[in-house]
Amino acid sequence: MHKRVFQIVLVIILQLTLIIGGWTAPAMAITEEQKLVSETWRIVNRAYLDETFNHQNWWFIREKAIRQNLKNREETYSAIEKMLASLDDPFTRLLKPNQYRSLQVSTSGELTGVGLQIALDAETGQLTVVAPIDGSPAAEVGIQPRDRILKIDQFSTDELTLDEAATHMRGPIGSTVTLTVQRFDTTEIEEIELVRDRIALNPVFAQLRSESSVAPIGYIRLSQFSANATEEVANAIQTLDKQGAKAYILDLRNNPGGLLQAGVEIARLWLNDGTVVYTVNRQGVLGSFDVVSPPLTQAPLAVLVNQGTASASEILAGALQDNLRAQLVGEKTFGKGLIQSLFDLSDGSGLAVTVAKYETPNHHDIHKLGIKPDKIVPTKALTRNQIATDADPQYQAAVELLMSEFALADAA
Repeated sequence: MHKRVFQIVLVIILQLTLIIGGWTAPAMAITEEQKLVSETWRIVNRAYLDETFNHQNWWFIREKAIRQNLKNREETYSAIEKMLASLDDPFTRLLKPNQYRSLQVSTSGELTGVGLQIALDAETGQLTVVAPIDGSPAAEVGIQPRDRILKIDQFSTDELTLDEAATHMRGPIGSTVTLTVQRFDTTEIEEIELVRDRIALNPVFAQLRSESSVAPIGYIRLSQFSANATEEVANAIQTLDKQGAKAYILDLRNNPGGLLQAGVEIARLWLNDGTVVYTVNRQGVLGSFDVVSPPLTQAPLAVLVNQGTASASEILAGALQDNLRAQLVGEKTFGKGLIQSLFDLSDGSGLAVTVAKYETPNHHDIHKLGIKPDKIVPTKALTRNQIATDADPQYQAAVELLMSEFALADAA
């Protein structure tokens, strides 16, 4: 009897095994295109700031993307871009190989084009000028921060990604491109033809000024946080100090940012102690970059800012303001408080991913809000030769501020 029961149980187990085995799908080989989609998904899954992934099931998004019949690399790129678009974050994006190479060049060397730093407006999604690069064709024709670019040649920017827009504006030296521009805070629309040129990315201009008999002023204009920016600013401070500078003006107007680490290191050149910036990751964990060595100078400092002062520029401006090292003069800054990291993909393309947000030393989250200067002075339209001259009211306000500090020090 026991033997028969055992045999029946054994038969049932064998039958269940056969049934379960019969429903197991054979493993399917994953294609190279699917591998690239999966690789992208894993990077975002591991690093992206918002752990809700814009309040959606990120695994489901992967499964939907990877099950597509992707016949070639362009179809794969389209699938990846659609997957990333679901995050509703214009700063997290795919960089195709040529775009990735151009981005790497823009932080280390030079490029050819019209010289505009651009972004998608966080509220409207429109292509917006962050700042023209100093001395570029765009700066020469007077394109300003917050202007909106409606068309690039015949292409509506509503149908272009950020990197596609940048690609359309780049091109060989001497070639032309027509931008349809809507001026900030007006309904005025202009068609502007620009001749592409080599865009030099030397980030620093420095000069000793003698606007006052009270004290010579070292003027430093920083246009971008490129790989060599820290070294160039340090050299400028040391040179101006030897020339007799007793105070400094650091001009961050129309500086759209660049490398986070450069912003931190340049802040350290001016600060005696304290925190430069706090970072907050997806778990809400607070990290910080602190001052690690004595400053190159403790001379009085004023910082010029405007609506084109963005990202790493805001980190620097916020660090100097909150640590009471400098007063800010000008207009409220752009308000980009998110940090992106770049990741290499296996086919030579890249991925820019929002990995953290930052807070100023006083824990101000400036994203979409900007930093309010200590002394507000409206921007005036200036030619390149009028910047930091008697025709520049923000610069003159900074000079007056520094001279008043010297007067107070003498009175004490």
